[in-house]
Amino acid sequence: MITEMKNLVGMFVLLVLVVSCGTKKIISDGTASEKMSAKNVIRQHYLNQLDFKTLAGKLKIDYSDGESSQSLAVSLRMEKDKVVWISAPFGIVKAYITPERVSFYNKLENEYFDGDFSFLSNLLGTELDFEKVQNLLLGQALFDLRDESYNASVSEENYELKPKNPGTLFKTLFQIEPKNFKMASQQLSQPLRKRLLDINYKNYQKINKWILPNEIYIVAIEKDKRNTIDIEYRNIEFDEPVRFPYKIPDGYKEIVLTKNDL
Repeated sequence: MITEMKNLVGMFVLLVLVVSCGTKKIISDGTASEKMSAKNVIRQHYLNQLDFKTLAGKLKIDYSDGESSQSLAVSLRMEKDKVVWISAPFGIVKAYITPERVSFYNKLENEYFDGDFSFLSNLLGTELDFEKVQNLLLGQALFDLRDESYNASVSEENYELKPKNPGTLFKTLFQIEPKNFKMASQQLSQPLRKRLLDINYKNYQKINKWILPNEIYIVAIEKDKRNTIDIEYRNIEFDEPVRFPYKIPDGYKEIVLTKNDL
């Protein structure tokens, strides 16, 4: 039963947490330049962050763990940096996520979970919090690129950033597309633990003045286990009034995850 819940609900909770401007932005024709410094690429990346109050729409999610796969659409509502609300068709599964809490319930199993981000961290094989998952879904770097020094080059028509002092236990690689300076891909790996998180942004869409990913493909590998998640955004609207109805039904059994379940 726990395994079924992880397959059905894990992708909802994992995927739908979501994310101003300052100095002058560079107007790019979409061609990466070898003359662009790493510092300037990073600066432009943060100048192009999304700055909105609310977001609402739908997500089409395809999920596979190598043994089974699922595909469905979910409704998404959020208030930036505060609340993410997700509902599967007919409210069969609902999730309510804040920076402090991950909560969801499943009407089919009469079960609920109410806890921290360890569930999501174990699903993707790297330490996550609200901000990191929010950045993932909005085409921003998971980690603050301004905290480290990078070498920049052009690879596959994107800017590629590699740390000047790469770690031995934890390795990162970032590619930023040159048109909007959003993430083209980001890769995190722990070679000794045989863990890899590979996030690819297939394309972007412009909605009013905002640039939002159109489709994200995520691969999470740990030893011989491989999870893939494909997310497609649909009918997204910004800054419309939204509500977040959520209440765990009475009498539901709490899901308590142990180390064996994660």
